[in-house]
Amino acid sequence: MIYDTIILGGGPAGLGAAVYCARFKLNSLLITKDIGGLLNQAHMIENWLGVKHAKGIELIKQFEDHVKNLKIPIKKGEEITGVNQKKGFFEVETEKTKYQTKTVIFALGTIKRKLNIPGEDKYLGKGVSYCYICDAAFFKNKIVGVVGGSDAAAVAALQLAEHAKQVYIIYRKAEIRAEPILKNKVNKNKKIKIIPNTEIKEIHGNKFVEKVTFNNGKEFKLDGIFVEIGSTPSVSIAKELGIKLNKSNQVIVDKSQKTNLPGIFAAGDVTDGIMKQAITAAAEGSIAAMSAYRLIKEE
Repeated sequence: MIYDTIILGGGPAGLGAAVYCARFKLNSLLITKDIGGLLNQAHMIENWLGVKHAKGIELIKQFEDHVKNLKIPIKKGEEITGVNQKKGFFEVETEKTKYQTKTVIFALGTIKRKLNIPGEDKYLGKGVSYCYICDAAFFKNKIVGVVGGSDAAAVAALQLAEHAKQVYIIYRKAEIRAEPILKNKVNKNKKIKIIPNTEIKEIHGNKFVEKVTFNNGKEFKLDGIFVEIGSTPSVSIAKELGIKLNKSNQVIVDKSQKTNLPGIFAAGDVTDGIMKQAITAAAEGSIAAMSAYRLIKEE
């Protein structure tokens, strides 16, 4: 069977695309390693239209239920290994099988950046974490550090402060760059302190993390380290296919979410879009679905 479109990725962009593929009556398939992407790590979503407050995992559950209700099949847990251009169609390869499709929507999102320092890999799951929403509860009455200075770092610190005894934001510059409303919340929270102009150079412990060494040589006691230093687009498959990327390794798309390759569309954090939010990712996914529909109808 040749699908009309295959959506790669199960975050807001991919799920948004799936909803509109259903509305356009496209024979579609969504393939993803996991549902939700980085939205799973969002403590509280307050900018989704019509929803005043919702945890990221709660919102994603609603998205998934919506897609399932529209009878769009989801292949969950499959690692996508490649996309090849054939005569008249594309072939999507996973670790399990191959699928054929007329069009492809790339919505693979981003991958968390690592510190790449001694002890980071050794203590992964033993005090080092890249998912505060997953692991915050394990650090009740503990001392933890959040590495980074972005909105994500501020949100992580605020979530962790609901469980931990003390939270330190460790940032390499003089001042964190989170948006004003988040900075204000951080500054007002008595459990959170900022350590500026500082980097962690090594992580130490026994069975679990016990302390870190800063770039000034000082050792500092921490029970947990949450890394929030951004992410990189998941574009290796797109790059191999010949899709054009910008200097930041983001897929270049036009206003219709088209890439330079006919039949290939992209949406969400993987693209060069100016705003990386769930609401914009879902919108871009719906536009990509519409563009795929128009291309198929034209042909």
